[in-house]
Amino acid sequence: MGQHAHDHEREHVHVAVVGSGFGGLGAAVRLRREGMTDFVVLERADSVGGAWRDNSYPGCACDVPSHLYSFSFAPNPDWPRTFSGQRYIRAYLEHVADTFGLRPHLRLNHEVRLMRWDNDALRWEIETSRGTLTADVIVSATGPLSDPKIPEIPGLAGFPGKVFHSARWDHGYDLRGKRVAVIGTGASAVQIVPAIQPEVSRLTLFQRTPPWVMPRVDRAISGAERRLHRALPFTGTLRRRLLWGIRELQVHAFTKRPNELGLVESLARANMTKAIKDPVLRAKLTPSYRIGCKRILLSSSYYPALARPNVDLVASGLAEVRGSTLVAADGTESEADAIVFGTGFHVTDMPIAERVVGADGITLAEAWKDGMESLRGATAAGFPNWMTIIGPNTGLGNSSMILIIESQLNYMADYLRQLDGLGGRRSGRVALGPRPAAVRAWNHQVQERMKRTVWNTGGCTSWYLDEQGRNTTAWPGTTAEFRRATREVDLAEYEVIRAAAPERVPRQAQKRTSGERAAGSRASKESVR
Repeated sequence: MGQHAHDHEREHVHVAVVGSGFGGLGAAVRLRREGMTDFVVLERADSVGGAWRDNSYPGCACDVPSHLYSFSFAPNPDWPRTFSGQRYIRAYLEHVADTFGLRPHLRLNHEVRLMRWDNDALRWEIETSRGTLTADVIVSATGPLSDPKIPEIPGLAGFPGKVFHSARWDHGYDLRGKRVAVIGTGASAVQIVPAIQPEVSRLTLFQRTPPWVMPRVDRAISGAERRLHRALPFTGTLRRRLLWGIRELQVHAFTKRPNELGLVESLARANMTKAIKDPVLRAKLTPSYRIGCKRILLSSSYYPALARPNVDLVASGLAEVRGSTLVAADGTESEADAIVFGTGFHVTDMPIAERVVGADGITLAEAWKDGMESLRGATAAGFPNWMTIIGPNTGLGNSSMILIIESQLNYMADYLRQLDGLGGRRSGRVALGPRPAAVRAWNHQVQERMKRTVWNTGGCTSWYLDEQGRNTTAWPGTTAEFRRATREVDLAEYEVIRAAAPERVPRQAQKRTSGERAAGSRASKESVR
């Protein structure tokens, strides 16, 4: 796609950030701290917050301690609990947007519909629900937990009651006295079930695979602790480092010696036995795979809720809906007034990938049809000047994703510095694209390390794995290792793409038509190797 005559009327920015959750706001803060103001943050909703705006279901909270699940450059001494709830995390992100002066850069209600790379102009053309703009660089921070997944269930369209996903909670629908079916037993369901159990008349939980559930050691943070963190900020930093260090020590068992997780498994069994006295129910709730293979869930109220007389556990997935009757795969039938899907998100098939068209005219989804691959979790072959936050193989099984995000922000900052050094920021006629060989080498290394991890050897099927059975989501190492791997951009792993200057037109040729002149001045690419 060449440059259009009306380009001068269209907004152009150096960087366009897509999404305003932790990744997008973190990128915006880092751009400001790098002295850059020529950027926008495109957000499809009417406020910031990402997953913490969308997930407002009853009981929603983070399963990582708050002092670790926050930016190192924006500590919050006033977290109310060790594991804070959704509304406090969302308020924290609004506070970050205000404190770091991000509001002028926000473009709310701007859903990105298409991002297309222009090979001639070496820039991205971005179509949004509110118009078109161009950018030299795109930072995609839509996150893997942004697009809910609802399975295709025969007869679901004919269900006469209410149906919604946990990430699209209908607060206008009153669950009190209703027969409610919860589909799925992941992180959301483990929080929803105990939150709604006391008010519904009947709760039926459809469980395909039981999760391992550890106690959630949550408590209110005292006023004295908060005053201490406010008066002496280094105490909050020490608290964060202690929480980080404990989790770094656990990584070895997840990634290299899964058999060492036996002790953790016994603690999880004790947690279940304490609350579930019925041996039949306990057998249904006992996983058959190694703990850690699927995400370990934290709750001290989930098992007690399941033991209540108004709760039924169906140890099978939902297979069919016949009117208001729900039929499980094992033939069990239940009646329901409302269905809540806690069935996760499009993680290994992110919908945003359908909206990114690269240098070869193919979408990112097509490029990733055999599995997601990127260089250092950030850049993709064939997509110059495009990078993602929380990309392939950056997920964690036991620690805070904010640590990964901050490492990726380091990489983003150095990427932009390198581009600037090559003249990209001044001219906009330079691009960096990862070499396919570098992407392959990085992913080969990651997949080789993945073979020993509990996610690959633990005997389960999880959302960490794609349709080919490859783990394209998790990082098989410590957060410190990831930080070292993304500290700076190695230009040897990239192709430098330059647009040639327009040819000078000889005097005798200046009477050519405007179309001929445009064709003659079209930029050509050259690769600096």
